[in-house]
Amino acid sequence: MADHGHDLLLGSFITPTNGDPQAPVRLAVASEAAGLDLVTFQDHPYQPAFLDTWTLMSYAAARTERIRLAGNVLNLPLRPPAVLARAAASLDRLSGGRVELGLGAGAFWDAIEAMGGRRLTPGQAVTALSEAIDVIRGVWDDTTRQPLRAGGTYHAVHGAKRGPAPAHPMEIWLGAYKPRMLALTGEKADGWLPSLSYLGSPQDMVDANARIDDAALAAGRRPADVRRLLNVGGTFSDRSSGLLQGPVTQWVEQLGELVLEHGFSAFVLAGDDERALRLFGGEVGPALRELVAAHRGTPGAGA
Repeated sequence: MADHGHDLLLGSFITPTNGDPQAPVRLAVASEAAGLDLVTFQDHPYQPAFLDTWTLMSYAAARTERIRLAGNVLNLPLRPPAVLARAAASLDRLSGGRVELGLGAGAFWDAIEAMGGRRLTPGQAVTALSEAIDVIRGVWDDTTRQPLRAGGTYHAVHGAKRGPAPAHPMEIWLGAYKPRMLALTGEKADGWLPSLSYLGSPQDMVDANARIDDAALAAGRRPADVRRLLNVGGTFSDRSSGLLQGPVTQWVEQLGELVLEHGFSAFVLAGDDERALRLFGGEVGPALRELVAAHRGTPGAGA
C-alpha cells in the first residue's frame, strides 16, 4: 500500500495502574512535554489493578493543554455506545477538541461476563461493534432534530435525542486483526490501530491493509480516508539488537519504512519510561518527519 500522506503523529500508550494513581497522569504530562501529539490509555474495566480509563482520560485532559487523548482501545462490551458517544463528545468539548475514540470489539469474555457484560462470539462482537459505530455517529449528528433510531441486535436506540456533537470531527479508530474486523475498519472507521507485536510478518501488514482498502472502496470511500496507526514497543540503546532496539537513527529508519512502505502515519510508544518518551518526541519525531518529507518531496519537517 502506498503512503497516504497523512500528517505524522507520535504518541504514548499508558497502562492506567492504580498502584500509584498519579503515575499515568505524570506520564501523560510528560508525553505533552516531550512534544508528542497523542496520549492513549489501555482499557480493561474488569481489571481492579487499573484505574477506570475514562475517568483517567478526563483527569489527564484537565492536566494538559495541547496533547490529544484516546482509549487504546475502549472495551465496548462494558461501555454502552450511546452513553459513550455523549461522554466522548463532552470531553472533546471540555478539552478544546482533543479527544479521539479508539474502540475494540471485546476480548477476555469470562471477565466481561463476570462484570455484567454479554458474552458474544467473535462474529457477534464484530456485528455489535458495527451497530455501535452507527449509534455513536448518530448521537453526534445534531444537524437534525429527528429522534435517533439506529443499531440492531446488540446495540440499538429507539428515538434517542441527539447531541452533543464533538468540538471537532472526532475520529473512530478500531483495534483490528481478523478479516471481518479489518473489513469493518475500511467500511466505517477513520483509523486502524493494531499493535506491531500482534501483526506478525510484513506480509501480514500488506494483507491487512489490502482488506481495509478493498472494504473502503466497496463502501464508496477512499482508502486514504482510513488513517493507519500502530502501537510499538522498543528500547533506546547505543547498539542495535533487533527491531526498534537500538539508537535513534535506527528507530527513524525502521519507522520510516513503516510509513513509506505500509502507510502508517502514527506511532504510539508503549511503556512507562519518561526518558524514552523524551527521545521519541524530541529526537525520533523531528528526524522521522524530515525523512518522510524528503521522500514525499515536500518542504520542511512538518509534513
